[in-house]
Amino acid sequence: MTRNALTGRAAALPLRGILVVTAFALGGCNMATTEVVTGTVPDDYRQRHPIAVTEGEQSLVVFVGHSRGNLTETQRDDVVGLARNWRREGTGAIAVDVPADTPNARAAEGVYQEIRGLLASMGVPGHAITKRTYHVDDPRALPTIRLSYPKMAAVAGPCGVWPADLGPSLDNPAYIQNKEYYNFGCASQRNLAAMVANPSDLVQPRTETAAYTPRRSIAFDKYRKGVATATSYPETEKAKLSD
Repeated sequence: MTRNALTGRAAALPLRGILVVTAFALGGCNMATTEVVTGTVPDDYRQRHPIAVTEGEQSLVVFVGHSRGNLTETQRDDVVGLARNWRREGTGAIAVDVPADTPNARAAEGVYQEIRGLLASMGVPGHAITKRTYHVDDPRALPTIRLSYPKMAAVAGPCGVWPADLGPSLDNPAYIQNKEYYNFGCASQRNLAAMVANPSDLVQPRTETAAYTPRRSIAFDKYRKGVATATSYPETEKAKLSD
């Protein structure tokens, strides 16, 4: 073997070593990236504290005095509002709990009849109103008329569950791994579930409504004439504080 051949083989050995080390380094980066991605999915607070759509209850309490057999003006507004909401979101009959064998039982019966008439005037059919009587155990409590109906509701939680200590601990590997603690995000999920107006919006979008035809016709007419279609508000200049 010639001297040039030996020199070429000796030069090829370090090059092969560099290629092997580079391959291992790239493979290690790829493995680390895959491990981080798959490890963060179970730690999502939306999976730890999911929002569930279930059937809840909407209720209203009407206080009845001993000698008054009709609703006050505020109470009438409350009953009308409950009937309006029932038509939009109710999933069952309206139950009316009326006290029995109490000092205000006679007045409560008169209030119930007025409530039933108000519900009927708001479009609630008679078969959707259920009367139930109950007895009061505590003589000090003022018996009330309670109206309730089932509706769809969004719930999340319960919150305040602390399965591990938040401080540094050798028994808690999540602290060393810098992961979210278990209760993280629970309050936000619970507040969102309480504030949503229509729980079905969390599952599917609503059907699109028709466009406002008069305004659309004005915009199309301006477009055909080559006029700017932007809406101008002449009163905007009056609200300026300075130039």
